[in-house]
Amino acid sequence: MRMIKWRRLILEILAVLVFVLFISPILLITINAAKSSREILMNPLSLPENWGNIWTNFQSIWNNPSIDYPGSFLSSVIITVTSLFLISLVSSLAAWGLVRYKSKSSTFIFYLFVASMVIPFQVVMYPLISWFKMISDNFTDPFLGFSLLRSYPGIIFAYLGFGMGMSVFMFHGFLKGVPLEIEEAAEIDGANKLQTFFYVVMPIMKPIYITIIILNGIWIWNDFLLPMQLLGVGNEIQTLPIAISNFAGSYTKQWDMILSSSLMIMIPIIIVFLFAQKQILKGMVEGSIK
Repeated sequence: MRMIKWRRLILEILAVLVFVLFISPILLITINAAKSSREILMNPLSLPENWGNIWTNFQSIWNNPSIDYPGSFLSSVIITVTSLFLISLVSSLAAWGLVRYKSKSSTFIFYLFVASMVIPFQVVMYPLISWFKMISDNFTDPFLGFSLLRSYPGIIFAYLGFGMGMSVFMFHGFLKGVPLEIEEAAEIDGANKLQTFFYVVMPIMKPIYITIIILNGIWIWNDFLLPMQLLGVGNEIQTLPIAISNFAGSYTKQWDMILSSSLMIMIPIIIVFLFAQKQILKGMVEGSIK
């Protein structure tokens, strides 16, 4: 009995240490967001002299014309929401087709999706940019008036491609546990394939949808490298991570603005995660079991 208590105590201590380890970056950013650059450089671990400076920094960032925070925020929302909608819809349809129509080709396609998860973005970064540039130079539609570079369609299409691997894998694992008899009953009642998916299968997959949306949403919202390559700096369309990079020059860095804007970017994701954490855990557990 004493051994069990000691083990539980050790596990609780380890849990507290892990919590402190993961929460410390957020605390450091919050503390330093309420300081001036001089205070941060003098003592980054000390408490700020005036906590009210955090709101002053927020206002300075919001009204700063060089980064256009409201416009960057809107661009990030458009890119994130549209990408998540397409990733969720296309991945779930693809996984459903691969699960329900078994063949050698479907198995091979599924393994291709799984293999794409282990390929680093840096490996395909320059070929991707060259391919996008070639398509933009030769096949840009004059009526639609956009190219794949420095545009919403280009970066959304890229996120769709890079997000499909993990999403199809998770949907595939979940759908294998959904009884086929449910879909057959819907078809007997007169539903076609798409009606069966949207009215029967999709509601069942709600937990895994939320998991996919949260995991991909955090990645897309915070991503810096892909928007930097496809959108560039100084473009009318820029995400919040690119906007923050304007505070870091070659010779000087505005640490108060960098940390304050980083905190402003984190707040929406933290709020969404706190409201959806139960669904995230539920979806991950159900997907892994089924």
